[in-house]
Amino acid sequence: MPVNLSIKEVPDALADRLRARAERNHRSLQGELMAIIELAVSEEAQQRALAQRLPEAPRGGKTIEEIAATLRLRFPRPITTGPLAVDIIRADRDSR
Repeated sequence: MPVNLSIKEVPDALADRLRARAERNHRSLQGELMAIIELAVSEEAQQRALAQRLPEAPRGGKTIEEIAATLRLRFPRPITTGPLAVDIIRADRDSR
């Protein structure tokens, strides 16, 4: 059996942003709130499942910051040769 939920004293600015979001997504306010709740619950479940599947990081491993610092030492200058991504995309689009 469905349950009715209620949120009281929603600030006007927040309600306006929710209405605008619902309009952008071509939904009613009720439909938008339902979509937000469904997304939040599914993300929570996905995160729990992922946490159960991932093994614990090995001891002595490096953090992301340490890896990034090592790579900056090995490659101090950014890559400046070769085509830009925007040029590749434009060429592909213009070839159609």
